Order: sequence, then structure tokens, then C-alpha cells
Amino acid sequence: MEQYPKVYLYRRIVQAKLFIDKNYAERIDLSYISDEACFSKFHFTRLFKAIYAKTPHQYLTWVRIEKAQQLLREDKSVSETCFLVGFDSLTSFSGLFKRNVGISPSSYQAQMQQLKLAIKKSPVSFVPSCFALQHGWLEE
Repeated sequence: MEQYPKVYLYRRIVQAKLFIDKNYAERIDLSYISDEACFSKFHFTRLFKAIYAKTPHQYLTWVRIEKAQQLLREDKSVSETCFLVGFDSLTSFSGLFKRNVGISPSSYQAQMQQLKLAIKKSPVSFVPSCFALQHGWLEE
């Protein structure tokens, strides 16, 4: 059996990763993603994990949680965020979010709102002091 060049295999795995990045909010599963890369599910999972240090499912969850954090910072509701990033269940979304981020989606959103208020109240305190001093924003 002739081996494919590694670059060809990597290109197919990267294509599948980009597919996940683009379609994270849709109902996609391992079969669908591995078909996109033209591999069996098992071979695809091994190659994907070897390259990205995550299984395709772990990577999909990570992308969804990252997008959820962004939406929560933009003041979308927790339930709206849940469905916008591709979860079907608010309970599973909240559990996965807490497991990955360390706090619940509502706590995360509250922290981000407090941070925005603090930045608005005292923006210079969020700039490195050496930079602020160099630009005359602080007194010596």
C-alpha cells in the first residue's frame, strides 16, 4: 500500500479543523467531520489528536465555549448564547462551560460586566504603569 505524503494528510486534517471553526454552531458530529476529511472516524480521531492534542469532539467543545465567552461578554443572555453556539441543552451547556472556564456562564457574564464598569471608571489602572508613565498619564 502506497503511503500518502504527510503534507496531504495534514492538509485534510486542517481542512476538517477549519470546517469545525466555520460550522461550530451547527449539528455536526464525528461522522460528519471525518467525512469532510475523507477518513474513517477512528483514523481521523487519532490523526486529529496527534496534531491538535484534542479529539475532534474536545476541539468542537472548546470552540463553542470560546464563542460563548465572546457572546456573554457582548451581553447576550445565557440561554441565547447556549443555542447560538450549537448546544441543544442549557444544562449541558452550563455544565461544560463551568468545567472548561471554572465558573458558570452567568457568573462569567457578571464578572465581565464588573470588569467593564471598572475599566470605564478607571481606564488608566488597566494600562501597564510603565506605559502610562511614559505617555504622561501618571505622575512620577
